[in-house]
Amino acid sequence: MSEVEYHDILSELAKHVAGELGETVTSWQIAFGELNVNLKRQDVIGAMRFLRDDKRTNFVCFIDLCGVDYPEREARFDVVYHLLSPKNNTRIRLRVQTDEETPVPSITGIYPGAGWFEREAYDMYGILFTGHPDLRRLLTDYGFDGHPLRKDFPLTGHVETRYDDELKRVVYEPVELRQEFRNFDFLSPWEGTQYDLPNEDVGSDKGSK
Repeated sequence: MSEVEYHDILSELAKHVAGELGETVTSWQIAFGELNVNLKRQDVIGAMRFLRDDKRTNFVCFIDLCGVDYPEREARFDVVYHLLSPKNNTRIRLRVQTDEETPVPSITGIYPGAGWFEREAYDMYGILFTGHPDLRRLLTDYGFDGHPLRKDFPLTGHVETRYDDELKRVVYEPVELRQEFRNFDFLSPWEGTQYDLPNEDVGSDKGSK
């Protein structure tokens, strides 16, 4: 199948999905060989059920879900879903937008495999999901402060851990930077310096004996 033929298939699929879902679809486009569809957040469950059950779409395989952070936006988060139709050999990428307080309906009732991915998005970004059977942190520890994949999360984190020999347990302490963080006045040694290093005899002929 040529690239043009596949593009035409995705275009027909997009028109079918947009026609059936109506105002639930806010926009769509084809990019990098995949159909990208933007949905209204509150309608995501109905849209997912349609995409799974409709004979022309047949997206029965859930691939993954992730968050994306755009802190300059009022609705700073995208929740991105990837589905596959093995029968039609087509993929679709779906997006909904939300903010720090507004939850997104969980799709675990339609795609049970989304459960851990929604937990990861909650843990890493703080995205909330209503209807999730067990929405708690997945990758960070209990009591972890903040959400590490938000773009405003400090690169150093808030705390550091170590094992205390006297207490015989792991302790948490505020991050203490022992040098100015990531502020160095040296070029890459692979490129060579463009200034005189300390104690370097500029006038000497290093090649002479």
